[in-house]
Amino acid sequence: MRGCDDDGLLQVTAAVEQLGRRVDALRVATAAAIADRSRPELDTGRLSVRKACLTPSDLIQRVTLVSRPTAQRRIRLGAQLRTRFTLARQALPPAFPATAAGLASGEIGLDSVDAILTALVPTLRCTDLDQVQTAESELVAAATGGGGDHPVAVPADEIRIQALVWKTVIAPDGSGPDDRAMQSRGLRLGRERDGIIPLSGSLMPEIGGKLQRLFDAYLSPKSAPVAFLTEKQRQEQQERALLERDPRTPDQQRHDVLAVILDVAARVADAPTLGGAAPTVLVSVREQDLNADFGQGAGVGWIDSVEAPIKMTTIKDLVCSGGSQNVVFSSDGRVLKLGVPDRCFTANQRKAIQLRDGGCIIPGCRIPASMTEIHHVVPDAAGGPTHTDNGVCLSLIKQGWFDHRMLDSTGWQIRMVRGSPEVMAPPWLESGPRRWRKTTKSRIQMADAIEHKNITRDDQ
Repeated sequence: MRGCDDDGLLQVTAAVEQLGRRVDALRVATAAAIADRSRPELDTGRLSVRKACLTPSDLIQRVTLVSRPTAQRRIRLGAQLRTRFTLARQALPPAFPATAAGLASGEIGLDSVDAILTALVPTLRCTDLDQVQTAESELVAAATGGGGDHPVAVPADEIRIQALVWKTVIAPDGSGPDDRAMQSRGLRLGRERDGIIPLSGSLMPEIGGKLQRLFDAYLSPKSAPVAFLTEKQRQEQQERALLERDPRTPDQQRHDVLAVILDVAARVADAPTLGGAAPTVLVSVREQDLNADFGQGAGVGWIDSVEAPIKMTTIKDLVCSGGSQNVVFSSDGRVLKLGVPDRCFTANQRKAIQLRDGGCIIPGCRIPASMTEIHHVVPDAAGGPTHTDNGVCLSLIKQGWFDHRMLDSTGWQIRMVRGSPEVMAPPWLESGPRRWRKTTKSRIQMADAIEHKNITRDDQ
């Protein structure tokens, strides 16, 4: 490849891909033949059984060393493309002749073939074959650049989109999720491994769409024009870019979005209750570990229904936002004393702070107040009261402060002056002497400040 110029490299890449498509066609054909010779009705004469394999997929894996999903995909596509037979083994007209021919000739690859068949196979049971094959011909033409309305071949992702559109046109009654899809939906929480609980599952399209829109709403980059800016405007834009820079990966950002969505859902008025109370995560921790200073000891806590221990920094963050309750046990495990819940901002306090701050108090963050956490400015461990004069709205979702202690590492400082929050920007963001600034995103307070400024100017 080093000896090719740019155009030559692209030509070689296209030629290699076409050869690969020809090989893929043979792979699908051989997989389909193995599956056909391993049909259940052959009983002990099945090829897979005679080779001591449970399924045709197992036999293909053993011969080719491919993964199970790859073997199963080849079998599925081969079964959908190969000639079908009646029970008397009489050949039936092929359902997808254009796709089969395109694959065999190397004109279209497995990804495009899979997209076409995934969309059109379900329509065979709810519309006539002529309509299905009309859609198939158009999709193959689009995938190969067959002229007419399709002068240029389009990639597999575009074929997938077009195929779904064709599906809704020729079989509108069958274009929605079928019973198999309904049965396949679900979410699973796995067992904890190395401090992580794996999440897996399958969402119905409308649910996936809603979740994706929530992710988009909070994670989409903000665009701004770059031309015709003055030097001052350009500098301000660079400062905003620094402010909004996020060290988290996209997957980590989506994780943190989901964390906040769960918190908000648990707080809404019509959320279901458990034992008469809002859904609450119960964390148990020894009092001496909780009250120890950071860096002293290696205490942990335990969340109800979660096997993994929880680090102390996380527990103290949960206490800061959710409160705690002392329970005293005897040496034999008897409950001796049940304290009153404390260290928790009440619902009314939370509403008052949200109204006062109008959202996350960090300049440049646009997360609304309802999606923020209430942060103790003076930590509870340092004697800070759980009072509106000591609580502010902070967004964990946007700034990436998965626990409140990470605020210190960003350089932002927060203080309260007569019950109102003030912030100081980090040194890397503010040129010149650093200074404290009053901060709020409450429209009412902004209006009052503007009116007060105008009145003062008139008096002068």
